[in-house]
Amino acid sequence: MLTSLHPTPTLLPTPLAGRPEMAVDAFLRAWEQADYETMYGLLAPSAKAGMSLQEFEGLYRDSLAQAAVTSLRAQTRSALESGYSAQADLTVIMQSALLGAIEFDYRMTLAFEANRWGIVWSPEFIFPGLTANRRVHLIERTAVRGNIYDRDGLGLAAKGSLVTVGIVPGRLTAEDEVATLAALSRILKVPVEDIRETYANALPHWYVPLKDIAPEVSQANYEILSSLPGVELKEKNVRAYPAGNVASHIVGYMGPIYQEELEEWQKKGYRGDELVGQTGLEAWGEPYLAGERGGILALIDKSGALVDTLAERPATPARSLYTTLRRDFQQVAESLLAQGGKPGAIVALDPRDGAILALASYPTFAPTLFVPAISADNWGKLDADPGHPLVNRALQSAYPPGSVFKVVTLAAGLEKGGLTRDSRFTCRGTWTGLGTEWSKVCWLETGHGSTDVITGLTVSCDVVFYEIGLLLDSLDPNILSTYARGFGLGQPTGLQEMPESPGLVPDIAWKRATQGEPWVPGDSVNLAIGQGFLLTTPLQIARMMAAVANGGALLRPQIVYRIGEEVVLQREEMGWLPTSVQHLAEIKEGLLGVGTLSHGTAYHAMRGLPLEIAGKTGTAETGETDPHAWFVGYAPAADPEIAIVVMIEHGGEGPTVAAPIFRQLVEAYFGIEPVETPLPTLTPTPLPQ
Repeated sequence: MLTSLHPTPTLLPTPLAGRPEMAVDAFLRAWEQADYETMYGLLAPSAKAGMSLQEFEGLYRDSLAQAAVTSLRAQTRSALESGYSAQADLTVIMQSALLGAIEFDYRMTLAFEANRWGIVWSPEFIFPGLTANRRVHLIERTAVRGNIYDRDGLGLAAKGSLVTVGIVPGRLTAEDEVATLAALSRILKVPVEDIRETYANALPHWYVPLKDIAPEVSQANYEILSSLPGVELKEKNVRAYPAGNVASHIVGYMGPIYQEELEEWQKKGYRGDELVGQTGLEAWGEPYLAGERGGILALIDKSGALVDTLAERPATPARSLYTTLRRDFQQVAESLLAQGGKPGAIVALDPRDGAILALASYPTFAPTLFVPAISADNWGKLDADPGHPLVNRALQSAYPPGSVFKVVTLAAGLEKGGLTRDSRFTCRGTWTGLGTEWSKVCWLETGHGSTDVITGLTVSCDVVFYEIGLLLDSLDPNILSTYARGFGLGQPTGLQEMPESPGLVPDIAWKRATQGEPWVPGDSVNLAIGQGFLLTTPLQIARMMAAVANGGALLRPQIVYRIGEEVVLQREEMGWLPTSVQHLAEIKEGLLGVGTLSHGTAYHAMRGLPLEIAGKTGTAETGETDPHAWFVGYAPAADPEIAIVVMIEHGGEGPTVAAPIFRQLVEAYFGIEPVETPLPTLTPTPLPQ
């Protein structure tokens, strides 16, 4: 409350109704809005003498920026008026990105000049103790960035170092410049004119970074570099990759803060010139990997000596991430993809808890390109690469699954179509269930003969599944779409650490809205064999098969095992497959035959493997010459420990391309000695007609 000692305030009329506290309040509200022009206008005329608006604003902006202040609140606690002067006691609470909330108390003096109350300003109204001979200085405390490991502590991304070669122009005389720049040009491999242009507009005392070099380059040239006038070497922490390019899509990369994101990063305590996680676990784990910044807000004199400490907060240590991956197994998966030379993806899950054991995408990229920041030239090459190496195909690309979808179709037929394991259909190689003008073929031109539905899954008979699709369509055209979603398709899997495509499960409403056409029986028939408009990601298919393997639980895929010392991996059920225990057992029987029975579509690829696998081949038509090759399965079939999907874009036939890769992954995971001779790529033996 104001305590006024002025007997007749009406004798001092002002534009602010004659009250000094109103000038204070207007000043504080303007400060909260960073309206420095209004603040300057509220100063007493005598306070403005010798100080321009630009100088006034610059001092505020520089001081508050140095303290990393993102916002402030101010209030007047009391005011006392005495004749032509007044005093007000204030409290200002500043929110600093590095130091949190900082509270200061001020005593502000006012004077009645030029027929109004004005603030007799001094730098102490910014920070207590600030004077013309002192400045605000923030000593940052930043934790060393945490590492990213595999489950066993083998490094994927770790602390590395680079040496920045820089120059202070004011320490470089004209006589020394020619020789110094010539030496720098030779060591840095940068033209002399480019070096000179870099510091041409710098102030004499500025340190101007020229180029980052590897520590070994710095060491080899240290004697020369340390003797060059004006040259300074500074070491900085950067990312290093102990296993090279392994898991680059998972680890992700770091990069500079973009201008449009600067304000948000500054609110988190970043200056804006740091490198931060941009993709993958580097981005998701930024709060853990970077720790929480702290610092000391101090006043220093012209010599740089500490005068006073205004505020202080310690940094919170960073925490490393331990993934669910096994580095050597991830490396095998990536190598197998690279050997084929075609784009593709491999996903391996633990069906017991949803842990991702391998997640590979090809083509890949070298994360070292982003250390310390990617050049425009390298970014342009990556962006223009037709193989799209920055795309994580395991999560972000969606494909028609082909015959691997027959698992869903069979489940729907058993549950909703009235079928039993003994239900049979006859395959003669062609099918005219939609009419002779819409005839369709089976992959086996001679046909599979009279085939029960479980064997139909084992031999992947298209005609069996055409019939099931047509049957389900006659009952309800949405049955297959509903079951597809029940098996986790058409929606993200729930992986929290990286973005993923939802894929697409078409239905009546979708086709009408997007194609402007009604759903027809042929759509259900195409969907029954995993074709048509259906699109799935490799991760979705892997999770689907993991659910089959574990008895029906759709688990959330997880790729982080531990954050620091805290184990965060926990089994999380997101749903259950819409099928009975009996029907699921029958489906698993059909999948077991794929690799163990002589007429199974992957028998020749799995022959001689000392453990039984269950799985499904897929050859998905794409409208181009070569189809996508799929294989998805789990092992051991009786007590599954791993579910794996292999997808090769335009790779050819699933049994001859994807299935052998699956086998090699199983051998690597279980430590099985591979066969010495290449596996034959034979056509599976058809059943008798």
